[in-house]
Amino acid sequence: MSGIKMHQKLPNNWEDREKLRNKGQFWTPSWVAQAMVEYVIENSDLVFDPATGKGAFYDALKKCRRLQKKPVKFYGIDIDEKVINEGTIEGYYNEQDCILEVRDFIFNPPKQTFKSIVANPPYIRHHRLDLQTKAKLKEISQRVLGFTIDSRAGLHVYFLVQALNVLEKEGKLAFIMPADTCEGIFAARLWDWIAKRYYIECVINFSPEATPFPNVDTNPIVFLIANKKTAKQLSWVISKKANTYDLRNFIQSKFKKSDFPSLEIINRDLGEALKTGLSRSPQKDTDARYKLADFARVMRGIATGANEFFHLTKEQAIKLNIPEEYLKPAIGRTRDIEGSYVDSETLRRLDEKGRPTLLLSLDGKETGEFPEEIRKHILSGEKLKLNMRSLIKTRKPWYKMEKREIPDFLFAYLGRRNARFIKNNANVLVLTGFLCIYSKSKNRDYIEKLWQILQHAGTVDNLRLVGKTYGGGAIKVEPRAMDNLPIPEHLVEKYKLEPIKDTLF
Repeated sequence: MSGIKMHQKLPNNWEDREKLRNKGQFWTPSWVAQAMVEYVIENSDLVFDPATGKGAFYDALKKCRRLQKKPVKFYGIDIDEKVINEGTIEGYYNEQDCILEVRDFIFNPPKQTFKSIVANPPYIRHHRLDLQTKAKLKEISQRVLGFTIDSRAGLHVYFLVQALNVLEKEGKLAFIMPADTCEGIFAARLWDWIAKRYYIECVINFSPEATPFPNVDTNPIVFLIANKKTAKQLSWVISKKANTYDLRNFIQSKFKKSDFPSLEIINRDLGEALKTGLSRSPQKDTDARYKLADFARVMRGIATGANEFFHLTKEQAIKLNIPEEYLKPAIGRTRDIEGSYVDSETLRRLDEKGRPTLLLSLDGKETGEFPEEIRKHILSGEKLKLNMRSLIKTRKPWYKMEKREIPDFLFAYLGRRNARFIKNNANVLVLTGFLCIYSKSKNRDYIEKLWQILQHAGTVDNLRLVGKTYGGGAIKVEPRAMDNLPIPEHLVEKYKLEPIKDTLF
């Protein structure tokens, strides 16, 4: 075991523990940690935490042991020696039956299996992982699962895979993880694999008011999984109030009791839950007759690679003397559009505020073929080494801008509870903060009917069936997921909107 060194005493307050650390660490609150430990502690003499941090689960274990008078030891590992030291100094690790080790669970897991595993794995999203690390992670998923996981999966997903791999027969696992674990592009295949080999006994969601991590942009879910014969049903729970023992008491009852005022408890069909998504409410009909792709095409907005260079204010364009023929109206921030329409008044108001509304849209001509003002601007970008940025350097030449048709509708890429479609009455282009939605028919009547359907609450409510959920009710919808947005059948019939098949040329 690696030795743990002592450092000077650090502040012991909630803000420090709640703060998201550089390595994706969150402090799990006691009311959630105790519930998770209650699940894994049954018939066990050792609880293993592969991402122990400051010791939230060891602290919870001590409380659970006092209640049950049960001798259960703790083995915690973490790649971050400093945070283990802090937990020791602050008094979370202070007993003889606690074994701590500085160790990388992903690439150097303990050479043993465990009957009880509990964790809040580091939330490190894929874009923070380098290519070498991603390649090693693919090797792990291939070895454990028999297939590779899409490279857009975060590190926390591999913690789950690795933990399931070292879970003993009849053992139990409790993980708290972000909702993208069961909403990402990789999720369907991963959870199908898990469901065929393990018993997904309970999935716990949290309402925004009860989130364990307030003011953090994540939507957490607790997964309680046993390594035993699978079942066709699972307990699916929404916790609606923080800092109560209802969750712990529900788990203590072995999921049999249901009279807990802060919990909504549903006995749910496993097949439906996997198809709909473990983070989403049950759906009676998961096979919608119509989807958005029947009526429209979806693309992401333009990725400039350097908004400060390409996305200009009206004042900047005048100062640089950029000819109008190289400028196109464009909006980058979702909060720059108020309401459900963007029009000329929107652009005028943004210009007055000094917001960027013009996109420098250059083609692939050689630098010398452009007017002098454009050549000067290109040279200024090269002096700033913009041409060496990862996205930009893939373009030939580097200043050549992506092309988009003017979309009929816009959708905020990451929207809060007021997620909405926006009618593009100003013929603007948009950057990656939006999705571009193009009606398959350019008939004005068809576009207006589609607009009425997109505005309807029934359509907007269905966004949660295809989007990724984040903290505070935020929803993120990727372009291909938006293709699958269910369109209510009664609205299609009401507006007599005919689906249009894609044609191949």
